[in-house]
Amino acid sequence: MTKIKTSRSFLSMTAAVALGVSAGVAQAEDYDLPRLLVIGTPGTASGSFASTNGWAPVLQEQTGTVARIVPEDSETQRYKRLTDRQDITMSSVSSAEMRFQIEGIGAYAGTKPVAQRVVWHHNDTPWGFVVSGDSDIQTMDDLKKGGVRVAQGAFSPPMTTAVQKALPAYLGLSDEEADELLEFVPASSYVENCRSVVEGKADVAYCASISSVLSEMEGAPGGIRWLNMDQDNKEAWSGYLEHRPMIIPTEISMGVSSAKGVDGLASNFLYAVPADADEEFAYNMAKWFHQGFPDYKGTHALATRMDVEIFRDYLDRSPLPVHEGTVRYLKEIDVWTEEDEARNNEAIAKMDKWIEARKAALAEARDKRVTPDYNNEEFMAIFEKHTEGLEGFRSRL
Repeated sequence: MTKIKTSRSFLSMTAAVALGVSAGVAQAEDYDLPRLLVIGTPGTASGSFASTNGWAPVLQEQTGTVARIVPEDSETQRYKRLTDRQDITMSSVSSAEMRFQIEGIGAYAGTKPVAQRVVWHHNDTPWGFVVSGDSDIQTMDDLKKGGVRVAQGAFSPPMTTAVQKALPAYLGLSDEEADELLEFVPASSYVENCRSVVEGKADVAYCASISSVLSEMEGAPGGIRWLNMDQDNKEAWSGYLEHRPMIIPTEISMGVSSAKGVDGLASNFLYAVPADADEEFAYNMAKWFHQGFPDYKGTHALATRMDVEIFRDYLDRSPLPVHEGTVRYLKEIDVWTEEDEARNNEAIAKMDKWIEARKAALAEARDKRVTPDYNNEEFMAIFEKHTEGLEGFRSRL
């Protein structure tokens, strides 16, 4: 049974002793991962749950650590279990959701604010705008010709924002122009949302290329096409990020064949821990995620997205801070740069400002006996007073 270790060389230990440094600081002893690792993920139907269950048995075989995967559909409950109840050690969370958690957006406004850190990249779901294969719409700019019906996933606030706000902003349309040129067609489910373009109910839909319904749509008469969202169009993407600030422009490489090679966007999931999580734990998890990759990459399609090269690419765009243990390991394998260091320090400082401001808001609410709830206007006034002017998290272009 292989153990992940952090032992230093005899020479390094001798030098440390000569300098009067304790063996504990020198970290000469071996380090074993916890015997039980509890990981929170979205529900059992999610790719995050399935892919985590894919690598967990490999981790146990190689390190002896038993990984217990806890599916938790409620994002707020999974956050509380990680940060407050602390009955899970690490969470699979989308970067967009982490932004909500840190900035106290929506239901997170009244929750305990806790700084978090990224341990490793988990997966990235590719999204884009799809039309029927025989559609006259060939480019994103064609959406501005008027009379275009856009499927709107009424079941999902993020999807509604993606089409009603982010799409017009990408196209450079004002709210008034969007109302005039685009017709939003409500869809009651994700499947209905995507199928609408092959059923003639809508002209364009916002879909994930890895969804099984897209394979079905590819087989429909005429098939489907994806509209290219040029990664180099900084002005368009800047508009999109005003409303969906944590997405990453990318070339789609996963999912149905019609989407591959087309520029779209990715929604990233990360393995995250509280900022005060043990450095040795984060270091050794990062080390295993990297060194164990050849053994677990085939356990699930999304496991291939845990490649260190994909993590490296994500770091170029991510505004979120990485745990110091992971940073230490990335430095050892020469994939952490001085620019990364500067950006990470900025991200930590930004997160600290949000956490301190929200703690101050909760303290004032407690003193005034105001219930900390996002539906409480009195509390939200206190919240906004303390967080006013703070810069939000946003992906880099």
